[in-house]
Amino acid sequence: MEPARDNGTHLAGPVLVIGTGLLGASIGLGLRARGVEVALSDISPSTQAVAVDIGAGRPLGDASGFAPELVVVAAPPDVAAVLAASALADYPGAVVVDIASVKSAVLQGVEAAVSEPVFLERYVGTHPMAGRERSGPVAATAELFTGMPWVLCPGPTSSPAAVRCAEALAVDLGAVPARMSPEEHDETVALISHLPQVLSSLVASRLADTPAHSLALAGNGLRDVTRIAASDPRLWVQILSANAEKLVRILYGVREDLNRLIGTLENPVAAGARLDMAQLMAEGNAGQARIPGKHGTPPGSFARLTVLVEDVPGQIARLLTEIGDIGVNVEDLRLEHSPGRQVGMAEVWVVPGRRNELAESLTGRGWKVVQ
Repeated sequence: MEPARDNGTHLAGPVLVIGTGLLGASIGLGLRARGVEVALSDISPSTQAVAVDIGAGRPLGDASGFAPELVVVAAPPDVAAVLAASALADYPGAVVVDIASVKSAVLQGVEAAVSEPVFLERYVGTHPMAGRERSGPVAATAELFTGMPWVLCPGPTSSPAAVRCAEALAVDLGAVPARMSPEEHDETVALISHLPQVLSSLVASRLADTPAHSLALAGNGLRDVTRIAASDPRLWVQILSANAEKLVRILYGVREDLNRLIGTLENPVAAGARLDMAQLMAEGNAGQARIPGKHGTPPGSFARLTVLVEDVPGQIARLLTEIGDIGVNVEDLRLEHSPGRQVGMAEVWVVPGRRNELAESLTGRGWKVVQ
C-alpha cells in the first residue's frame, strides 16, 4: 500500500452524491459542513427525503444545466459500475468516483459499460474504510470518516487530475488517503474485513437457539466477536459475491486450521494434543499483536488501567473529567459490566509512562483501581 499525501487540493463543488444511505449521507453531511454545495439522488424517494431532512444536501431535482465538479456513487457493488458509467456520460466535466467495498469487479464493470473509453480518464475507484452496524441516512454523521483510511484505486487510465480530486474528497472529509491497486485492495479487505464479518456471523448464528439464561452469562468476549454480525445481510450478500474468489482462498486456510483443531479436540489427551492447542492459540496471539494501535501506532504502545465504576448516571463523565484534571490523555476506553452487580469496569489505555501516576492519583481521589 502506498500512502497518499494531501496534495493541497480541496473540493469547490458542487458535488453530486448518488445513493443516500449511511455512507452517502455521511459524505453529504461532511461536505456541507465545509460549505460545499451537495446535491443528492437516490432511487428511493423516502431515503433521499431523510437525507435531505438531516442536512446532507438538496434534492437533485431537474438536472438540466447542473455541472458538478465531482460525482460520488455511494451505491452497492452490484449497481455501482452501471451508475458510475452513466454519470461519466451524463456529466462530461465531472470526475466520478465510487465508494463500493470491492474494486476489481466494479472497475471491470465500468470499463464494460462506458460508451467512450476516454471517459475512464475521469473515473477513480475508492473505498472509505468506515461504517457502522446501523444503516441508512438516520445513522449518518459528518465525522464518520475522520481519521479513517480512504483507499484510492485508480484504474490504468485514470488521469492525475481525477486522482487528485478523489484524494481531495477523502482529505476534506478528514480521512487518511492511501493508494492500492484494485487487486491488492480486494485481497486486503477479504482478510481484514470480509473474513471477520463471515466468522462473526457464523459464531452469532450458533446463538439462535441458546436459552436466555445461558446468554445472560455472556461477557464482552462474546459481544466483541459478534458485534459486526448485526450488519445488513443484503449489502453483505453483494460484497461477498463480488469478492468471493479472494475470500474463499482465505477460508480454505481457516478450514485447515479448524480441521486441525477439531482433530486435536477429538482426542485431547493424545500425545502432543496440548502442544498443538497451545501453538494454535500462540499463532493467534502473534497475529493479534500485529494489529496497529491508535493512529497507526505500533501494537502494544499503551498501558491498560482498570477502574471500578458504579453503574449510576454521571460516573463515566466524572472519571474522564478527573483523568483530564490529572493531565493524562486517554488513548482508548472500553467498558465492561459485571453480571449481577451494579458496577462496571472501565478499562483505560494511556501511555505507559503515565500509568502508575494515574493509578496513584485516581486511588487518592477515591476510585477503586484494579491492579
